[in-house]
Amino acid sequence: MEKEIPDQLSTLGHPQRLAIFRLLMRRYPDRVPAGEIASALGVKASTMSTYLSALTRDQLVDQQRAGTSLLYAINMTTVKRLFGYLFSDCCRGRPDICMPFSTGTTPMSDRKYNVLFICVGNSARSIFAESILRKAAGDRFEVYSAGTRTGSQLNPFAVQVLQDKGHDVSVLRSKDVSEFSRPDAPHFDFVFTVCDQAANEECPAWEGQPVSGHWGMPDPVKVEGTNAEKALAFQQAYGALRHRIEAFVALPIDTLDRIALQNAVDDIGRTSPETLA
Repeated sequence: MEKEIPDQLSTLGHPQRLAIFRLLMRRYPDRVPAGEIASALGVKASTMSTYLSALTRDQLVDQQRAGTSLLYAINMTTVKRLFGYLFSDCCRGRPDICMPFSTGTTPMSDRKYNVLFICVGNSARSIFAESILRKAAGDRFEVYSAGTRTGSQLNPFAVQVLQDKGHDVSVLRSKDVSEFSRPDAPHFDFVFTVCDQAANEECPAWEGQPVSGHWGMPDPVKVEGTNAEKALAFQQAYGALRHRIEAFVALPIDTLDRIALQNAVDDIGRTSPETLA
């Protein structure tokens, strides 16, 4: 470990390699194609290959082949070991320095939690998630949604699905994520990204270190074809999100410490959307 840790820190000391690491942390537990990472960060494919090789060599990232593509994901075992060394050994576990770890064994309090769902357009998937959680457990959660792209509007197919499912659509509007960075904005306990593109982007650093999760799924807005085919895509997206949110609502949040809760949220995100719809 004496050589391994310095090598890993040196690798993360490069701005572009750190950017890749941060993107994959936001996308965890997803496996992401190298081309998508390169596109998101504006890096040439050949350069990206070199950066990913370095991260893979130091076991911060692992790769898996799927057909002709290489998919990359965070090696969480290595990352936990690295962070554990930094916080427990170097800092000697001092709570004033290592706040994330000092609060790890404390369950979340039994109260109403603030939840934010983020997508790019805030026109369908994040709106679905907001509506589903509010209807399923509005007594336990204050629910919000937002998008990273300004000027979006609610998608009419999404609104129709919600109306058909008995949701109150009068409370819905498309919002920019910057609205929740203002001084008077709620402090969030949970922040979820529900599309890959939003997770690839740099979002605000949320105060209070909310539990975060990536529950990415295909964008029904991009489906082409007849109105019936488009409507089916929205129905499938709604169904997949409903299953994930039902699993989230079932968690005993007030009895779980932060680490256990983060693991549970990640487990929900590992479920393939195609098996949930």
